[in-house]
Amino acid sequence: MPEYYDIGTIVNTHGIRGEVRVLVTTDFPKQRFQVGKIVYVATSPKTALTIQSVREHKGLTMLTFKGYTDINQVLPFKGKKLQVTDAALQPLDAGSYYYKDIIGLTVIDEHGQTLGQVSEILSPGPNDVWVIPRIGKSEILLPFLKSVVQSIDLERKEAHVIVPEGLIDDAD
Repeated sequence: MPEYYDIGTIVNTHGIRGEVRVLVTTDFPKQRFQVGKIVYVATSPKTALTIQSVREHKGLTMLTFKGYTDINQVLPFKGKKLQVTDAALQPLDAGSYYYKDIIGLTVIDEHGQTLGQVSEILSPGPNDVWVIPRIGKSEILLPFLKSVVQSIDLERKEAHVIVPEGLIDDAD
């Protein structure tokens, strides 16, 4: 069974001819959103859709799908995630990682102490932020910066980091 990865969210419909507005969350929008590509709507069960048209409008990606020509056909997709399968993932350059590679890594600080495991990745601005929950303590929000993340070993499922001063508040 394939794994699915989010590439965007259908935030609304546009017009009456089945077009949808997509808030893109992938780093590769040009590769993911092309005419003829298959994407999946995170419904139960998943709905496979073939992209018929793509255009940009006011910061959003506008899509239509083959066989979906009416607003009533796409209305149930509003608010749902668009996804691709692992087969659609392409190899990345050295030093680049998919979120799926990072989530679950054990994070070890410069003193050899285990901080926890990455549970999710936030994208609030210019750099990603790793969320590392801790039992009985506040979660760590670790910025993904070259000065912080020293090495990533996918085989050992570890990331070695230098924690910026003041980032971890264990006073609670």
